[in-house]
Amino acid sequence: MTDLSLQHAAAPEPDQMRSLRKGRIRPGVVLAALVLVFLVICALVPQAIAPYDPYGLDLLQSLKPPSWAHIFGTDQLGRDIFSRVVHGASYSLYVGIGATLIAVAVGIAIGLVSGVMGGWVDMAFMRVVDILLAFPSLLMSMAVVAFLGTGITNILLAIAIAAIPGYARIVRSQVLVIRNSGFVEAARILGQNPFVTLVRHILPNTIGPLVVLSTLGIGSAILHSASLSYLGLGPKPPTPEWGLMLSEGQGHLRAAWWIGVFPGVFATLAIVSTTVIGRYIKAYSEGRV
Repeated sequence: MTDLSLQHAAAPEPDQMRSLRKGRIRPGVVLAALVLVFLVICALVPQAIAPYDPYGLDLLQSLKPPSWAHIFGTDQLGRDIFSRVVHGASYSLYVGIGATLIAVAVGIAIGLVSGVMGGWVDMAFMRVVDILLAFPSLLMSMAVVAFLGTGITNILLAIAIAAIPGYARIVRSQVLVIRNSGFVEAARILGQNPFVTLVRHILPNTIGPLVVLSTLGIGSAILHSASLSYLGLGPKPPTPEWGLMLSEGQGHLRAAWWIGVFPGVFATLAIVSTTVIGRYIKAYSEGRV
């Protein structure tokens, strides 16, 4: 047997290569998971990581560049940037996770009622959803905040309200497909209670795609939260919130770039990490990993 034939015989087939790769978790996914774990720890126990009081003033240490004493430097009031960024994780994750949970829960309720009831109920719900979907989600959030007022809780509600139409539309489309499937028709023929059919058959098969979308939605909610805070619609100073810190640091970019850069880096890491994890979950659910 020639060397070429030996190499050909030893080389795995494409299907074998795919089977070897399948089940492996890419380094990027692992890194994203580690970043999220770190951010969750920052949100739950910031005192264990932050070396200083995020509200503590020390004018003698104002605008100090990154050093061993202050690894992210200090701001114009002498506050430690790293400590403020760590404490800011709790606000961003609170808004990101809370807004997504509310939007998914309300979206499921609207989508189920619309898809199961049909007729004029479906038409009424979907026309309202279509009107809301015509507006960009950030613009919708800004309008809701302008109505409710500023603050972390109002930002959470505004982002959730802006995200509800998208989830409702997805759930409704899933319900329309599932309610005409064979196992649902069989349940009807056997005389099963419609509510039992809804809970046991339609609802579980509807929630699946929302797991992926909600993971991606957390990153989008964090981005919108930071954007609203940057525009002055979020919490008021001296709250250590990433978007607010970005807004405060924009006037010092030439003299003290670290004031705005590090909160932006953390916000970017949170958004990118949740997106990476969401895409991995989607690929896993589709059998591509």
